[in-house]
Amino acid sequence: MKTNYLLTGLTAAALLFASCEADDTAEIVINNTDNSVDNSVTNNGGTNEPEEPTGEAIDLQGTMTSDLVLDSNNTYTLTGPLVMAPNTKLTIPAGMTIRAASGANVYIAISQDAVIDAQGTSTNPIVLTSAASSPAAGDWGGLILLGRAPINSTTGGSATSTSEIGGLPYGGSDVSDFSGVIRYVRVEYSGGAADGQSENNGFSFYGVGNGTTVDHIQAFEGKDDGIEFFGGTVNASYLSVVNAQDDSVDWTEGYSGTLTNVYIKQGVSHDKAIEADGFNTDIGNNSNPVYFSAPTLNNVLIVGQGNTEGTEAVRLRAGTQGEFNNVIIQGYEEGFDLDGDSGDSPTGQGVLDGLLFVDTVNFDDVTLKMKNDTGYEFDESDFIMNEGDATGTDYDTWKAGWTVE
Repeated sequence: MKTNYLLTGLTAAALLFASCEADDTAEIVINNTDNSVDNSVTNNGGTNEPEEPTGEAIDLQGTMTSDLVLDSNNTYTLTGPLVMAPNTKLTIPAGMTIRAASGANVYIAISQDAVIDAQGTSTNPIVLTSAASSPAAGDWGGLILLGRAPINSTTGGSATSTSEIGGLPYGGSDVSDFSGVIRYVRVEYSGGAADGQSENNGFSFYGVGNGTTVDHIQAFEGKDDGIEFFGGTVNASYLSVVNAQDDSVDWTEGYSGTLTNVYIKQGVSHDKAIEADGFNTDIGNNSNPVYFSAPTLNNVLIVGQGNTEGTEAVRLRAGTQGEFNNVIIQGYEEGFDLDGDSGDSPTGQGVLDGLLFVDTVNFDDVTLKMKNDTGYEFDESDFIMNEGDATGTDYDTWKAGWTVE
């Protein structure tokens, strides 16, 4: 027997918000049922597995217009898009596993002015995973955060764009915008394609500000990108991406945060470890004045599957700028592939201006350290400052207890 409960507190304004969403999400529905699926993955190095919840089995979906605090005694299954409306808060306790039913339209989205409080620990991480008995990449959507930090895909300081998934607004002028706290969170088997061009990522950060805390996150076995930044200023540390079938870390639309301690492990047929765009190449750079993505990356270890033809570790294009400090790249034909032109995509100009460079890097089983397809002339030494003394990141230390491989 199943009993349905509709959460109260839906105001007329909230209903208007819900009706404007591109994915037509419904109100939150909680279903009590006696059936649940357990396909948990053993933590890498962990010794304390969370106890099986003893409360109710609850289905989650819809637009939430009041705070939602998940109970560690219950078991939750995501059965559709869960959208936290503005001025709400989603709280997920440490050690909780949320399983998602199959479908690209199954995801969690934290709207502008909403926040998430998801604070796991190294021994009790929060896991968002597939509910399938035999999970696979692309089973469900992923986790989406949308903020009011600057993006370069729109004109005007307060102008917003809309997300690929869900059609939700993001962007603005608040550099220090706060979207919550994500700590020790793992997203598994994400990246389902909503249509031919719109695909979910493991973690999607849309215009998220640097008031947001992001550390110790892992994207595991995703169909599309592992972690993608659409503009914004959010800083993130201790990032692990394992077996993302497209790009592992991706940025675009003027992203300018700092990523510290990054580990990437790719499969044989997967795309780039890092794909970096100065602006969204699908729509062009609409900002005025023009500015480009310019993040800083510190302590990076990129592990490929051997030096095979056509493999690239890092692709830098569309005018992106940025600093790479203390990087190790293992097992690729090309280390850094720089693409651009002398017009709207002046990636090479960034090198000449000292705005795009690598300081301290080691190459292991890499044929070509740098490939210049920018239309600008410069030497390898103009891009790579120091070579041979990199240490990367001590992944063996900080992965323990909460990651999987």
